Amino acid sequence: MMNLEKTVLGIELGSTRIKAVLIDEKHIPIAQGDFEWENQLVNGIWTYSMDMVRTGIQTCFARLRDDVQAKFGVPLDTVGAIGVSAMMHGYLPFDRDAKQLAEFRTWRNTITGEAAEKLTELFGFNIPQRWSIAHLYQAYLNKEAHVGSIAYLTTLAGYIHWQLTGEKVMGVGEASGMFPIDSGKLDYNEEMVQKFKELTGISLRDILPKVLPAGESGGTLTEAGARLLDPSGTLRPGIPVAPCEGDAGTGMAATNSVRVKTGNVSAGTSDFAMIVTEKPLGVHREIDMVTTPAGAPVAMVHCNNCTSDINAWVSLFAEYAELMGIPANKGEMFVKLFNKALEGDPDCGGLMSFNYFSGEGVTDLDEGRPVFARTPNAKFTLANFMRTHILSALATLKIGLDILTQTEQVPIDKLYGHGGFFKTPLVGQRMLSAAVGAPVSVMETAGEGGPYGMALLSAYMLWKEKGESLADYLDNKVFADARSSTLMAEEADIAGFSAFLERYKKALPMEKKATEVL
Repeated sequence: MMNLEKTVLGIELGSTRIKAVLIDEKHIPIAQGDFEWENQLVNGIWTYSMDMVRTGIQTCFARLRDDVQAKFGVPLDTVGAIGVSAMMHGYLPFDRDAKQLAEFRTWRNTITGEAAEKLTELFGFNIPQRWSIAHLYQAYLNKEAHVGSIAYLTTLAGYIHWQLTGEKVMGVGEASGMFPIDSGKLDYNEEMVQKFKELTGISLRDILPKVLPAGESGGTLTEAGARLLDPSGTLRPGIPVAPCEGDAGTGMAATNSVRVKTGNVSAGTSDFAMIVTEKPLGVHREIDMVTTPAGAPVAMVHCNNCTSDINAWVSLFAEYAELMGIPANKGEMFVKLFNKALEGDPDCGGLMSFNYFSGEGVTDLDEGRPVFARTPNAKFTLANFMRTHILSALATLKIGLDILTQTEQVPIDKLYGHGGFFKTPLVGQRMLSAAVGAPVSVMETAGEGGPYGMALLSAYMLWKEKGESLADYLDNKVFADARSSTLMAEEADIAGFSAFLERYKKALPMEKKATEVL
């Protein structure tokens, strides 16, 4: 008989999919559920409605419940612990009566340039446009009427956690995408908190979530929280809930990249590289300083755009296949098209693309337009076409990483890859290795990504031994026998990516012009 109390549930609300992963006491995924969704551009704001959030997590949980019933013949009425993660950053303000004061503003928005620039100068610390504090200060600068009524400001993960537990708390890694963190105190940087109060009169201590490191309790599932996840009434309240985390923190956990000098790349709708450092770095607009779920400093290169343009082209190919009367399996198409890219010229044969669905901070663009271009004598083949889009998905990330490795002299000895970009074996791995010039490893669980990482953080809270660090728990109890593949790109691939990147940089004015005329 299945003992559900010896399982742990991780849920992550990603950019295009909400996914739940149930793991057993050996930390192996045993059941899952999902729900596909997309952000909407409403009045110039990238957002998701809270109604869609609720529909999404309920549908996702229902599919998980059905999977458990089918595999084990038991109703999913409890688990050992639950943890919720989501896209980091953004803006969700509420008044004293828990009324939402503004539409959820996601990480994808690039509408806070003035605020980000002024706060970076004030703090002597890079504040990216997508951070919650940048959204708050921009709303203040815009004299938005709701600012004076804010009693609680949180993120999407923080909101879900609040609804599940009634607790206004979040994990330190998620909090580090709201406001700068003092890693020594595992709390918001007090000097900067005071500077912001002097600037605006707003007391952040009164409106931001309480910060918790991994391993501490984030509360328990309430009756209302249980009904939010499972309106059928089967799931029971009282389940321990881990502090919510962001997709960056869950990615670090999922790839065992929480120790100093370890790193990972998460690649999906957006992509970002996380390198755990010994200390905070200098101020660079292209590099965020966030933290691990345990609070250690992390240098983060975040790019708003990664696979959306690839997904759009595959959908177009699928539409053509259907037109020709050929059944189109998108999963199979991705695998075949990604593998076809390996046959392309290392430098893509003169083709060029920009995958910017939205603005991109690393290349200083407030808006984006997907663009594909080629020279008249370019080698316009399917292989080069696909390779171009794959390299384009990594190009902005590489620009940011070069600052990290060359200016700050942070070594990258090895990276772990996870997320949808790495689902096709070897291809994304080889292209990323060509970009960074270092070996890239992908674990068997790479495709599980964030929800798996959130499940691991929940397991750590539930099953850790006294005094056991998160890094030791992951090393000794989760990944000791984990199987992974490591790949180092060939010199031709590395040289080809370098040549492509130089053309990419020279062509950036074309992308800038596209945002002005299209």
